[in-house]
Amino acid sequence: MSNPNNVSLNINHELEFIDGHALNIPTLSILTEDGDIHPSAPAPDISKHTAIKLYETMRFIRLLDERMQGAQRQGRVSFYMQCLGEEAAVTASAAALEQDDMIMAQYREQAALHYRGFTLDQFMNQMFSNELDLGKGRQMPIHYGSKALNYMTISSPLGTQIPQATGYAYGQKVKHIDAKTGELASTIDNVTICYFGEGAASEGDFHAGLNMAAVHKSPVIFFARNNGYAISTPADEQFKGDGIASRGVGYGIKTIRVDGSDALAVYAATKKAREIAATQGEPVLIESIAYRLGAHSTSDDPSGYRSKDEEANYKTCPIERFRKWLVKQNWLDDAEDIKAKETIRDDILAALKRAEVIDKPALEELISDVYDTPIPSLQRQYDELKTHIKAHPDAYPTTAGRIK
Repeated sequence: MSNPNNVSLNINHELEFIDGHALNIPTLSILTEDGDIHPSAPAPDISKHTAIKLYETMRFIRLLDERMQGAQRQGRVSFYMQCLGEEAAVTASAAALEQDDMIMAQYREQAALHYRGFTLDQFMNQMFSNELDLGKGRQMPIHYGSKALNYMTISSPLGTQIPQATGYAYGQKVKHIDAKTGELASTIDNVTICYFGEGAASEGDFHAGLNMAAVHKSPVIFFARNNGYAISTPADEQFKGDGIASRGVGYGIKTIRVDGSDALAVYAATKKAREIAATQGEPVLIESIAYRLGAHSTSDDPSGYRSKDEEANYKTCPIERFRKWLVKQNWLDDAEDIKAKETIRDDILAALKRAEVIDKPALEELISDVYDTPIPSLQRQYDELKTHIKAHPDAYPTTAGRIK
């Protein structure tokens, strides 16, 4: 019977409590480590073009991460975060979307941006905060954003993008709601995907965002990257429930857990999630299970909180796993793949050298578009900053000589 409490009154006359792990949520896996399809798994529904682009994106990001990790150690950039071990989770999910779908990322999703078309030079310009940086040098490295590619600019605080994604997705849905009936009139053109780690799922924004999405039926795909650690805090010290997927079920959201190192599983799950969001106008939660092979960032040393033996036990490479499948489809040639890697390494180094010698943005770019016309208090602060820099030119060698 219906009730105002909005719960299922499954009357029981036994005194019993539900165990926190009673759901026992399964994990979707399609590819074996050897690049074969599991006998009971669905046949892959992916074109050769998409599969090759997916692989090339993962390959590029792995090489970019290696080079920029080294660049940070050389003091050429101040900060970097690798996608090591999570390339399939990020890239395959992005590949399952439409180009105009909105991406709201956390900070380890550079592969999704490259899949959309963000160029090598654009990556470098952002990391070196030069005058060609789309963000005008205002952000720290790897805080990318691109209006043209529907990739919302990354914020450093964890979890802020989760309620924002719910609201943005609801806006995408509103124009498809029949004004007279209040019902969804047609398939929603575009949806939103929101990436975050299991650590961010401990933020209040996570719970507010998911509950709001469930109640208002926002067409948003919540993509939780459970990589085992929130910086140095292991998952078993973050939560006691059955991962992040159980929370989606608790909020009444359709939910699936996938093997995040299996590109085909992630692609299939995200493609179906998008279909649900677009046709039913409601949220979906995907929990990706993949081990973070590298450090949290260049500011982190994982040897302080996890052992080499643990890392060796999880040393599975999502790129190699997918590469083996492509080779077995006769879609990829090993010799050409090796040659392409060398070319990409050369291109990355050349782009790095170009970006690091380009001038920094003009100082006035700090306030040029905060308001249509700078308000008095902002103009006053800007004038004080110019006076300070001119008084200490040795401390600001890349800026002082360019102040008008």
